Amino acid sequence: MTSASGPTAAWRSGTQGGDLLPSGPAGRLSTPAGDGHGPEAGPPTVTIGSYPDYPTAQRVVDYLADNRFPVEHSAIVGTNLTLVETVLGRMTTGRAGLLGAGTGAWFGLFIGLLFGIFTVGNWLAVILVGLVIGAIWGAVFGAVAHAMTGGQRDFTSASSLRAGQYAVTVDAQLADQARQLLGRMQMSGSAADAR
Repeated sequence: MTSASGPTAAWRSGTQGGDLLPSGPAGRLSTPAGDGHGPEAGPPTVTIGSYPDYPTAQRVVDYLADNRFPVEHSAIVGTNLTLVETVLGRMTTGRAGLLGAGTGAWFGLFIGLLFGIFTVGNWLAVILVGLVIGAIWGAVFGAVAHAMTGGQRDFTSASSLRAGQYAVTVDAQLADQARQLLGRMQMSGSAADAR
């Protein structure tokens, strides 16, 4: 019968010494706490309301805070999440070079300022040279990086995460108190609408 040997044999599950993990550069590792399914969950929570937009959910939490409710035990949870990528425009090699020049100019300005601090002579010239060199290198790297993609992504975009609904949750032991306060909020809101 052969037995496994080597650096992985010590931490393989089901083997002798399987609870041990190999040491890393910072020393011996320990096994993670919990059941291995992510961070420990806090106290149980209850949803006290669900709203179509964030400002409404924010007003509810603000109302709870105004009425001395311990809002540190509440949360606004976005549900039905949707990733929206808005296309901003077409990306060409020239435009990539121009954007790279802008980024490089900022970096060159930073380096020029660092060198300019320690320059005895004309410090303004050092800053300008850093700015120009940074812009040139940024343009070159931006254009080359875009050209190397081979037309795989010829557009620029911005991504945002949007929620379909916003739920206000509180710790379970405070749910009744929060519901009573929300009942007063709705009553005062309907009284104001009747006027």
